[in-house]
Amino acid sequence: MVTMRDVAAEAGVSAMTVSNALTGRRPVSEPTRRLVMETVERLGYQVNVAARSLRQGRTGVVGVAVPTLDSHYYSQLSHRLVVAFSQAGLATVVEETHASREGELAAFRDSRLNAYDGLVIAALGLSEREINALSREVPVVVLGEQELHQTVDHVSMPNVAGAEAATRLLLDRGCRRLALVGFPTLEDVEKVRLPEGAAFSLRTEGFLRAARAGGADVTSSHHGVTQAAGVLCAQDLLGRPERPDGIFCVTDTLAFGVVRGLADGGVRVPDDVLVVGFDDVEDARFHVPSLSSVAPDHDGLVAESVRLLQRRIQDPAATPTDVTVSFELVERESTTPPARPARRTRGARPAR
Repeated sequence: MVTMRDVAAEAGVSAMTVSNALTGRRPVSEPTRRLVMETVERLGYQVNVAARSLRQGRTGVVGVAVPTLDSHYYSQLSHRLVVAFSQAGLATVVEETHASREGELAAFRDSRLNAYDGLVIAALGLSEREINALSREVPVVVLGEQELHQTVDHVSMPNVAGAEAATRLLLDRGCRRLALVGFPTLEDVEKVRLPEGAAFSLRTEGFLRAARAGGADVTSSHHGVTQAAGVLCAQDLLGRPERPDGIFCVTDTLAFGVVRGLADGGVRVPDDVLVVGFDDVEDARFHVPSLSSVAPDHDGLVAESVRLLQRRIQDPAATPTDVTVSFELVERESTTPPARPARRTRGARPAR
């Protein structure tokens, strides 16, 4: 059986460094953490969770609660979190909340009753006050766009900046009639409340900033959040007097549906209209045409979530931390003539 000392010897570090990299008990540099994790993976080292639980009085289990697993983004996020927690020696229980307040309350209740060591939750239905109160019962890291005023550990995406970059890409490619897919209105955006939370309104805000600065005409279409909804949005846009020449979709899932709906209407991407999405899910690389997309730092989001939860478990009184991860804009065939290779434009990393 591979031991921690074996990992340390192979990586050329101390056993204490390996322990700190796995548990987050003390900080280690990012290159060292990556080296340790790669060595753990290569040697097949596994933490003895049962023994550690007896020593520390913990179960070695954490919860992950997401709105749905029937989604490109949330299914891949959940998988990444499971892998990362496993590398840290923690088992993971994943559950769906169905983007409802009741489902999110149930996730906190299950975490408490099953004595989970902590919970990572994409909270859409709970208020800041409720999250703050519930966080006293179980260590928690909140994902998403809740305005939590640093009352709990929080990891979010660069929604506004990412949407601005995507919209500027369309403008740079000559588009002047822009459509946003995934939000019901472009008026009083901040007043609209969707079950999907604030992310879509923030992405709409970024779209509008860039589109208005570029002098483009704008419109929107909204029929839901699924690929089928994207098809309906494409049909809606094609039926209007002024067809858009550039479309920004607030998720890749919607973008896949939009491309399908455009094709059904005899409209080609990118020849007749350009399309860009948000999330850069794995399928975006393999779609035909491959999809240009805003790519949040998924690895960074997962790493920060694991780091913050481990810290919260170790030190319940630690000062809450709010992290916004960086992003890249990945240009592929849906906005690029076929002869041009895909390229990446790195977004500035917002300050913590």
